[in-house]
Amino acid sequence: MFHKEGAQSILIGTVITAIVLLLSDKFIDTNWIKMTIQITTLLLLIIILQFFRNPKRNFILDENQILSPVDGKVVVIEEVYEGEYFKEKRIQVSIFMSPINVHVTRYGLSGLVKFSKYHPGKFLVAWHPKASEENERTTIVIENKTFGEVLYRQIAGALARRIVNYAKEGMQVVQGEDAGFIKFGSRVDIFLPIGTPINVVLNQKAIGGKTIIATKVNE
Repeated sequence: MFHKEGAQSILIGTVITAIVLLLSDKFIDTNWIKMTIQITTLLLLIIILQFFRNPKRNFILDENQILSPVDGKVVVIEEVYEGEYFKEKRIQVSIFMSPINVHVTRYGLSGLVKFSKYHPGKFLVAWHPKASEENERTTIVIENKTFGEVLYRQIAGALARRIVNYAKEGMQVVQGEDAGFIKFGSRVDIFLPIGTPINVVLNQKAIGGKTIIATKVNE
């Protein structure tokens, strides 16, 4: 199953692959050159298909948990000053997605979208300390009755040139549902209230809609 945001790229890649295979077979007589071109073209198509895959996952909704919005690796867990929306200290959890990860973004919690904004910007490597503030990005804040306001930020990396965000202010969103897509390598930052119990550790593999980032029990 493939994500709808990949339809155009998959179509273009398939057409180009078919053309290259046909032309190389017709006009190139040297077998090793022909095979090299054809295999390389097919590998590139496989990479595109792999990148836009959207595996079906079953979710168990839990208002006391925040789930990972993406697949990837946890690269940051620290207290930072969040200056765009909260203007106060928050716990930042960052998940880096390599080009081979699934790049679907899912809502990590249910609630009301209070804020949603797109920022054009640079294309620093996704693990750069300034990427969260200077790269192309979207900032989304969801108000949840258990955790209060939680911010997550989709950040384009050096290869990512397009962020898709489905969250609109005033929307009610459901944990685990499709929240958008980031093309070709990127990162997601989550900003949680100070004191929120964190359930992941650095370098841990995260699975979107499955890995529990934080847990909080209602008092």
